[in-house]
Amino acid sequence: MAKVRAHELRGKSKTDLQTQLKELKQELGALRVAKVTGGAPNKLSKIKSVRKSIARVLTVFRQTQRAAVKASVEEAAGKKKGKSLLPLDMRVKKTRAIRKRLTKEQANKKTAKAAKKAAAFPLRKFALKA
Repeated sequence: MAKVRAHELRGKSKTDLQTQLKELKQELGALRVAKVTGGAPNKLSKIKSVRKSIARVLTVFRQTQRAAVKASVEEAAGKKKGKSLLPLDMRVKKTRAIRKRLTKEQANKKTAKAAKKAAAFPLRKFALKA
């Protein structure tokens, strides 16, 4: 089978992608059998390209699936008021520390005592001689 191109896969439907994936996996299985039985060198080098093609098909399949879910979530958010939450796997990953840290609003909040002190004793401004 020829090398699979991602831009060609994007136009295909879900069922087409699944059938192509099935064919590629069967081909990979046949190539692995040929490897064990001592097949031709050109077949052994083809294993890598088939694996990469399988990865491309799965990537495009996942991307289209995610785009559909995101569109449906945004559509649902448009219908109802308030904030709608994305599914966990659709949210921005970042790092755990970044996700758990305080928001800027929370970090800038002051206690009642600190607010009174800041109001009573503002920072002094000095005029400096040049």
